[in-house]
Amino acid sequence: MIVLVNGVETPAWDGETVASVLLRVPGAGRRSPVSGTPRLPYCQMGVCFECLAIVDGIASTQGCLVPVRPGMRIESQRGPREISR
Repeated sequence: MIVLVNGVETPAWDGETVASVLLRVPGAGRRSPVSGTPRLPYCQMGVCFECLAIVDGIASTQGCLVPVRPGMRIESQRGPREISR
């Protein structure tokens, strides 16, 4: 299947998570809101929040908990985590 990562068509496997796709795409991880350093998915189980991404327009999505779907739009999250009010 194909998903879009920062506007680029990227192959993904059935059952794969957004976080695992981000690990394969150079520069697609998020950046620390404090220092600006690059971050990558770490724990792969929803604890560390290093896999935050914008998925189909929804910011602060934990990519390790979301399976990919054909045509999904994934964007790198560049700012801090958004908290719903």
